[in-house]
Amino acid sequence: MPAAPLEDFTVGVEEEFFLVDVESGALRTDATDIVQRAEPPDGQLIERELKRSQVETGSAVCVGLDDLRRSLTGLRAELDRTAAEVGARILATGTHPTAHWIGDGGVTPAPSYELLLDIYGLLTDEQVVCGCHIHVGVLDPHLAIDVMNRCRSWVPVLIALSANSPYWLGRDTAYASYRTEIFHRWPTAGIPEHFADRADYESVVEQLRETEAIDTPARLYWDIRPSVRYPTLEFRASDTCLTVDESVMVAGLVRALVETMHADAVAGRPCPRPRPELLRAALWRAARFGLSDGLIDVDQHQLRPASEVLGTLVDLVRPALEARGDWPAVSATLDRIRRDGTGADRQRRLHAEADTSADLVRRLRHAAGSTIDSP
Repeated sequence: MPAAPLEDFTVGVEEEFFLVDVESGALRTDATDIVQRAEPPDGQLIERELKRSQVETGSAVCVGLDDLRRSLTGLRAELDRTAAEVGARILATGTHPTAHWIGDGGVTPAPSYELLLDIYGLLTDEQVVCGCHIHVGVLDPHLAIDVMNRCRSWVPVLIALSANSPYWLGRDTAYASYRTEIFHRWPTAGIPEHFADRADYESVVEQLRETEAIDTPARLYWDIRPSVRYPTLEFRASDTCLTVDESVMVAGLVRALVETMHADAVAGRPCPRPRPELLRAALWRAARFGLSDGLIDVDQHQLRPASEVLGTLVDLVRPALEARGDWPAVSATLDRIRRDGTGADRQRRLHAEADTSADLVRRLRHAAGSTIDSP
């Protein structure tokens, strides 16, 4: 089977954001009003999310990372502009640094979200978290399962790199990505198991539906899954990134990983099958420490410095990045993270400098490169 053309591996990004009050920095519950006011460009989305205090954007379907950066920048600007009309702003973090879920306004009034609340109760109430979902085009549905199997080992590294949620209910959790811990309490969350083929995957989905574990494949909250709506693999492991550059960098790495694993699948190279226990341990360690301590190399069964494990991923996908001309942009952002730390590291530094919760939220918005100045 020949290699797929580069243009087949399109990339798109969904980003979830908190709505915050411009004065106090507290959560706002204006999502429905703001979404109705927003005017995203054709082919791009601004939508409601699970909570009344959250909104989600969907980028254009892109081939080049420059186009993706323009799309994400434009969507953040439009959403922030619209929020400003009602005295709100957007906040690009995986968890709000001080808010409590009791004050987030509850679930968005939509049947699907109300059903989740009815079934999962408090677990739904506590989902005050924002993630970044990356879609990469994989047109062959059978190859998509093989590629997903091969990408599983790298999910913890992606979590460590994008970690941007150290606070929960106003407390430093000691985690770099506490969103990961909150989100993985769902019964259909986490890293999926290895599937023999597409038929095996479809059989598992049907079993979950028959047992009412899910009502639709959209309830599969796995860290990687075949998209329900698009011919893509969807990577759902990342926190919402503080900056657009970081979102683009993670998207570039994910696409390069998919391309690399796709080539391995086409060539029939052996597929690693790490133990689920080791993957869970690696995932927890990534959420706990980010890049500030060791990460588990699941292929070598070793605890190694985070810089080395990240370097292994980067070395693996660098040929794909260079083939597209994406290496300079991706490596520049990686260098900044190595120098300045992850979003979680920077949040902690800003927290130490802030006088109040409102001041902290303003500093976080400034660090994100907010497009609208606070009045």
